[in-house]
Amino acid sequence: MKTKTLFGTNGVRGIFGADLTSEKVIRLSKALVHHFPKGMLAVGFDGRTSSPIISRIVCSALYSEGRDIRLGGLLPTPCLQYAIKYRNYIGGLMITASHNPPEYNGIKPIAKDGIEISREDELKVEENYYSNMQSLSNFVGKEIVEESMVESYIDTIYSLVDFEKIRDRKIKIVVDGGNGVQGPVCSSLLKMLGCKVMTLNCNVDGDFPGRGPEPTVNNLKSLSDAVVSAGADVGVAYDGDGDRSIFCDEKGQPYSGDKTGALLTKYLLSTKKLNTAVVCPINTTLAVSEAAKENRANVIYTKVGSVEVSRQMVKSNSIIGMEENGGFMYGKLNEVRDGAMTTALVLEMLATYSKDSFSNLINSLPRIFQFKSKYPCPTSTIAEKVMNKVQAHGNPKKIETLDGIKAWIDEETWIMVRPSGTEPIIRLYAESTDKTLLDSKINEYVRLIGKELQST
Repeated sequence: MKTKTLFGTNGVRGIFGADLTSEKVIRLSKALVHHFPKGMLAVGFDGRTSSPIISRIVCSALYSEGRDIRLGGLLPTPCLQYAIKYRNYIGGLMITASHNPPEYNGIKPIAKDGIEISREDELKVEENYYSNMQSLSNFVGKEIVEESMVESYIDTIYSLVDFEKIRDRKIKIVVDGGNGVQGPVCSSLLKMLGCKVMTLNCNVDGDFPGRGPEPTVNNLKSLSDAVVSAGADVGVAYDGDGDRSIFCDEKGQPYSGDKTGALLTKYLLSTKKLNTAVVCPINTTLAVSEAAKENRANVIYTKVGSVEVSRQMVKSNSIIGMEENGGFMYGKLNEVRDGAMTTALVLEMLATYSKDSFSNLINSLPRIFQFKSKYPCPTSTIAEKVMNKVQAHGNPKKIETLDGIKAWIDEETWIMVRPSGTEPIIRLYAESTDKTLLDSKINEYVRLIGKELQST
């Protein structure tokens, strides 16, 4: 496959006004018009300060090419994806930079099936972008504001879980919206489900003043404190565009996305008797493979990135997909990350196992220790040098190169390094059932990476 110069792991992103200029937005929008078949396109945007401006630029470019547009306005990414899939739009564009800092923004193209366009299609769009595109129409398209996308999205999620069981459980939940778009939307869903809902940072604010747009285990102290103070059963935090969710238990302990994903995988496979493979990236916890093994399900590994997981789910007709960053995918709604759908499934799980707390359910998973970190890395050339150093280091049991470098120290210990596709950083992941061994290997590889980064 040719090297892409526009698309990263999830769409096209950059700092608006710097590397994501108005000219670039217009040209990319027109390249997408040339890619999509004729028909109605849907456009939505997240709560970033620049999102309404970029949306107007995008829509103007689409109108100039004769395209009619359904404008969803301010909404979560999975909500727009749902609308595209079930309302038979020919495709769409979501204006979002997901978890990136406030100054960033981007465009995420969505195909007719409600999933981001494939890697192959990204290359075709880039060919259009760099070619001498001619106007496709002498007519100007028109805009129709779609006001029911959010309501329909919420209603469908509600119908896909055992809402009566959830209502009977009377779950108390704290929602940390992170000042993104999912907070108020999911809060409405949770109230429909009979939950007692307390909110943090659920006012949409493009500067993300609460805790920033990315929920991580290390920045959810306010959520943890609120859960304990309120005596809540569970807490949940969303990212900027609402497709990822991180949960904490009744003690205020937050968990990485893949740990909650492993628990949901175990729940769905064991209680719903789903005949499905589980699809996840190569950096996913061993707990997922253990949960799948217990229920005689296969695990299919992909490169890192929601597009890779989603497209593989479609290819293998899988219902369960996930990422370690809190992106869980339930194919009965759509093969995409969805914070609201994931939250509803967690509530159903808690209602089903009503005698167990969230912490007890987490403790039913295999005891596995994890480490995740990231390091500034300004260029792809430097990232490649780091990868080469890691690959040549030591005497691992096995090396996998599906995405980055994953070195297996033994059958239950691995270290993985890969450059981010959305930010100028390198990510380090590590996992083991042996904490002493894990700590030793982390120190070893952190020194290796630091030394290489300092020498360049």
